[in-house]
Amino acid sequence: MNMYESSITSLPLIGRGKVRDIYAVDADKLLIVTTDRLSAYDVILPTPIPEKGRVLTQLANFWFARLAAIIPNHLTGIDPASVVAAAERDQVRGRAVVVKRMEPLPVEAVVRGYLEGSGWKEYQESGSVCGVKLPAGLKRASKLPRPIFTPATKAEAGHHDENITFEQMAKLVGEERARAVRDTAIELYKAAADYALTRGIIIADTKFEFGVDASGKLHLIDEALTPDSSRFWPLATYREGTSPESFDKQYVRNWLDSIGFERKPPAPPMPEEVALKTSQKYQEALARLAG
Repeated sequence: MNMYESSITSLPLIGRGKVRDIYAVDADKLLIVTTDRLSAYDVILPTPIPEKGRVLTQLANFWFARLAAIIPNHLTGIDPASVVAAAERDQVRGRAVVVKRMEPLPVEAVVRGYLEGSGWKEYQESGSVCGVKLPAGLKRASKLPRPIFTPATKAEAGHHDENITFEQMAKLVGEERARAVRDTAIELYKAAADYALTRGIIIADTKFEFGVDASGKLHLIDEALTPDSSRFWPLATYREGTSPESFDKQYVRNWLDSIGFERKPPAPPMPEEVALKTSQKYQEALARLAG
């Protein structure tokens, strides 16, 4: 069944993000339900993507387990079906997790290994991305000499995240924590990107979210390395100099661009063919990466 919005009444609703609905389990745990909503250009589309919530949940859990040696994460291992009323279990099956409550850091930790999207745009204008100077002569989709950390501020729903420099991030979270986030994010990206290449997928860029527990220890939270938070390109068809085909929501963005969407709400309903094709791309990414 598709789920555009969860309707769990046995737990208090804390809020709905672009994709996830968050409920309070108790004072130190949350239930996060991943719906089939899709947001493009920071606008939530009215059409659900079949199976998307389940794909994202399975893929994020795969990465959380695979990368646990680098940094602890927010998962508790508690079965989501055990914290909701019996009649609500279908809503959480395969698409929800019970997590530890953390204090989220107010930045998105973006790591780029290739030049695309807002990074490519900025490079064309200034030769740098988020204050990181890059070599001259790079093309669209060029592999960077080494992965770069390009943080962004987290925007409220309906607003665009804004790229910031490392120095601006340090002012927000403190120098020491900013360095820890940067170094951890790059280490996570490298480990994931190296593995993904063995499965025929280039992870061009990705964004991580971090939080701290009561003792101040850094954790990986939210989700990780899914088609929602990353650019996944098929290795077989990758060519420098062009915008590569992808396993993420680029297909939806391309459709929005083709109809002249102005990148502000409300978004138009998606044709069934676009929704199904996007669903297939997400499912193929899961199959390739997590087997």
